[in-house]
Amino acid sequence: MDAARKRDGSFVWVGLHEPTLGDLEGIAQTFELDDFAVRGRGQRRQRPKIEQYGDMTFLVVRTTRYVEHAELTDTSEIVETGDLMMFIGTNFVITVRHGELGALGPIRVDLQARPELLGLGPWSVVYTILDRVVDDYLAVASRVEEDIDAVETNVFSRQVHGRISRIYQLKRELVEFKRAVVPLQRPLNALVDGRLGGMPPEVMRYFRDVNDHLVRTVEQVMSYDDLLNSILQARLAQVTVDQNNDMRKIASWAAIAAMQTAIAGIYGMNSRTYPRSTGGTATRGVLLVMFGGAIALYRLFRRSGWL
Repeated sequence: MDAARKRDGSFVWVGLHEPTLGDLEGIAQTFELDDFAVRGRGQRRQRPKIEQYGDMTFLVVRTTRYVEHAELTDTSEIVETGDLMMFIGTNFVITVRHGELGALGPIRVDLQARPELLGLGPWSVVYTILDRVVDDYLAVASRVEEDIDAVETNVFSRQVHGRISRIYQLKRELVEFKRAVVPLQRPLNALVDGRLGGMPPEVMRYFRDVNDHLVRTVEQVMSYDDLLNSILQARLAQVTVDQNNDMRKIASWAAIAAMQTAIAGIYGMNSRTYPRSTGGTATRGVLLVMFGGAIALYRLFRRSGWL
């Protein structure tokens, strides 16, 4: 750290993965970080945000990854998220990563291959990381769209209707993705507008490109949310229609059975004046009426679409 302070244009990048509280306290002493800025910053599941403590800036982003799956089920995990925190100072940048997502090794290699960007200081690291994170957002959004298309096709298929539980599962995964993407707008806007001290003006144009990609991703996510709501409403309407069709079929068969029951009940009453006492001809006549009436009702209900 002392060497970086003595050489103009030099800085230190320290990457930590799953650090303990003791690790963070040791880093804070070495780099003279504000105690309040470090306290509790190693926790998981923090909301994307940006805060400034004197000359140091604290940034939180959520990393994402699409989970490959052969078929969408009621319990499929589609989007996996991780946590990435950055402490940015004049001569240093400290990254704290939780989870297996967001490996920074490839980013370091890419940045070293771009000396003109690396010369912009610690904020070049921040830009490169955010650029990769937002690109991952776009990739995940594209794959989620494929799942939504598959669900939509399944719901409106004549042969097979999609299960509502699968739509809910996809919606839950989309909400998880949305929590990672949407809140990042405010930190990026702060970077693009130059509202943070210590950031070189020449690096702002790089963040504008990242912000444009983020805006596009947010628009996609919001449209996916609306589309899933429409698919869910359509599926619920289909369930209601199917239930009405089932009730009409039940009512139709009940009407046919009721006619047979009524005739059989009257014919079977213990009375000398009913056809049973006059011989087999009357019996065959009654059976013919019952059979013919059943066929007539069946054809009537079939023509009206009830059966």
